[in-house]
Amino acid sequence: MIVTDWVHVLAGAFILLSLALGTWLHPYWYFFTAFVGANLLQYGFSKFCPLATILKKLGVPENRPGQGCCRK
Repeated sequence: MIVTDWVHVLAGAFILLSLALGTWLHPYWYFFTAFVGANLLQYGFSKFCPLATILKKLGVPENRPGQGCCRK
């Protein structure tokens, strides 16, 4: 999986987890849901994603094999 795949998987998992925690433990967990949503919204405008930066530093590839920028 590449960076964008991981971002989508983790964002979805964080949203579902925080919704469950907000429902069953404490409503303050909904602030985490809002935080993830705000990050997704700001990425739409700025194209900057903190999670993607972390994943790249951890060595997750940005492109699938054979999908480089200069493919002929």
